[in-house]
Amino acid sequence: MTVSAPLLETLASAFARRAATHDQSGEICTANLADLREAGLLALTVRPEFGGKGAGLRDVTRVISAIAKGDPSTALILSMQYLQHAGAASAQWPEATHRLISEEAVRTGALINALRVEPALGTPARGGIPATVLRRQNGSWVLTGSKIYSTGSTALRWGIVWAATDEAHPRVGHVLVPLDQDGVSIEPSWNHLGMRATGSHTISFTNVSVPDEHLLELRAPDDWKGHGDDLAAWHGVVIAALYDGVARAAVEWFHGFLRDRTPANLGQSLATLPRFHEIAGEIEALLLSNEALIAHQIARQERREATATEANLTKHIVTENAIRAVERCIAAIGNPALTRDNPLERHYRNVLCARIHTPQADIALSAAGRAALQQDRPV
Repeated sequence: MTVSAPLLETLASAFARRAATHDQSGEICTANLADLREAGLLALTVRPEFGGKGAGLRDVTRVISAIAKGDPSTALILSMQYLQHAGAASAQWPEATHRLISEEAVRTGALINALRVEPALGTPARGGIPATVLRRQNGSWVLTGSKIYSTGSTALRWGIVWAATDEAHPRVGHVLVPLDQDGVSIEPSWNHLGMRATGSHTISFTNVSVPDEHLLELRAPDDWKGHGDDLAAWHGVVIAALYDGVARAAVEWFHGFLRDRTPANLGQSLATLPRFHEIAGEIEALLLSNEALIAHQIARQERREATATEANLTKHIVTENAIRAVERCIAAIGNPALTRDNPLERHYRNVLCARIHTPQADIALSAAGRAALQQDRPV
């Protein structure tokens, strides 16, 4: 299936008009989410048998890249929606539970995200047992713990919570929790430099009841190795496309600034100067590299050749290129680039968040290096 370009352009333009206000307030733009629901884009990766579109990575990256040019905070919430439903489609969830979240996404646009990061644990990508605990109490399961950086928090219907059982030999895995349930609370803790309107607040769980059918996947910690690699391969490419979209929005503004700026001593626009031609060309080379890398990874995924390692490396390269592109815009025009009256400084704050977005550079590079050194190479 293909999402029409005019629809994406219309949505991105509307989102761009709202972006500065929500960047300042730090509030999730619920109007953007309502527009996405009205456009039928919140169930894009839900399986067709549940009423969704069953879209693949190619369509997902097109949508996320376009939406990110308008408002990357909204695009990140949407990315998590797409990734979690795509992951559920290939996971071994109870059928009734999978149907429940899928049909709610189709019918009401209900949002879902994984809640994984903890104050002491950090990102699970670096290993460790979560402090969020699932225990038996009076014959049923209850959940207690806290998750930080919970993107979309106040707009979410469901949380997929990474937790450990309190058994003698703990199992680790995912638990589905409706976030309007008793015992769930949200602390407005997200006050970051960029991606401010993601609502990535702290969500706490205090003796939250969990029915057996909401225990999604529980395994011994070592049994998780290799599980979820397909979703990780998607994740690297989707996040790359998102931050590439931020850079492209910044570059569009930069081009407009150069065309419109006519210094009195020059008598013509900055866009006519060879110096700016060279800078613009350097930026185009960075973006062209990004386009080629993302397309390459999508093609490999479609041929079922993609690995999480190379997708994560792609995320690292693409996002560093995106940051470099925005930095070149800023260095080229000086003070106007960093005034809060112009969107370029917001784009810069947003694109910098790519560096702390999982997977981080050291993880991506180390994994790629290990893979390269383990390959048999002819002498």
